[in-house]
Amino acid sequence: MDKTYIIAEIGNTHEGSLSLAKSFATAAADTGVNCVKFQTHIFSEESIDNAPNPPYFKGESRKEYFNRTSFTKNQWLELKNFCEKDLKIDFLSSPFSLKAIDLLKDIGLKRIKIPSGELTNIPYLEKISKFAKIIYLSTGMSNLKEIDLALNILNSKNKKKIFLLQCTSEYPCPPEKSGLNVMKLFKQKYPFVDVGFSDHTKGVSIPYAAVTLGAKVIEKHFTLSNLMYGSDAKNAAEPNEFKNLVDGIRSIEKALNNKINKNKLNSKIKNMKSVFQKSIVSKKNLKKNHLIKLSDLEFKKPGTGIEPKFYKSILNLKLKKNIKKDHIFKWNDFSK
Repeated sequence: MDKTYIIAEIGNTHEGSLSLAKSFATAAADTGVNCVKFQTHIFSEESIDNAPNPPYFKGESRKEYFNRTSFTKNQWLELKNFCEKDLKIDFLSSPFSLKAIDLLKDIGLKRIKIPSGELTNIPYLEKISKFAKIIYLSTGMSNLKEIDLALNILNSKNKKKIFLLQCTSEYPCPPEKSGLNVMKLFKQKYPFVDVGFSDHTKGVSIPYAAVTLGAKVIEKHFTLSNLMYGSDAKNAAEPNEFKNLVDGIRSIEKALNNKINKNKLNSKIKNMKSVFQKSIVSKKNLKKNHLIKLSDLEFKKPGTGIEPKFYKSILNLKLKKNIKKDHIFKWNDFSK
């Protein structure tokens, strides 16, 4: 398998500070991620003034929040260049309007993340399909009929790579609602895409499971601190936890990529075998020419002699010499 592509979702937790956004990106890069992802909001283009907040964020109106935390085109370009040139990681953002798509296109972005809420926005999908080369499509709010339509549109123009991400739009998402089984369905139903997992659960166990089930992409919310303000910080992974996520996934990849032949034991295992397995040994002192009976035998470590599975083969064999208690039997101890 190829290396899992790991995305740290920073979103808008940077609070509209370009310096803080760079700090987020730097901390995420230090964990070993492949990509950092932000959100490109232009409030007047995506919402009416009194559009409701999601239930998990009540601190201020969406209009106030997105107007306060939005970047200009030049700031986005500076952040993109910082990630790609200074940190050597990929830069990604989710546009939330047609104008936001244009902004990201203008700064040279060919890699686009489509958030769950835009999957049924047909004009939006058509616009992205015309220029994006790599698309990550999140499915947290959609049924299969809606996914069918979206993929038909996205796959209609230009040659592109599409990653279809299983997602459940609950924050936090309980493990039993993570829908890991859906990835198998996606693989069967949409063989022209790769599957991934956009995680909203607490901890790292569910993303680990997603990788073992074939996820090519893992996305998870990232924050410098769960105490930070905003809609995502309290449910995101802090740097230490995110590093555990990345390191764990890389270990899982090694395990999945390196197949073991149980019939070909390496030297370390062979040594362990002799230490922990057992041999047939004498239960007591025995004299030369004695015929071996079961009552003469015990089975003890180390495993350097005749294996216990052969015990019936030595019954009634004649000893060539006197032996003492706890003698480890060898085949040459017996007369033919």
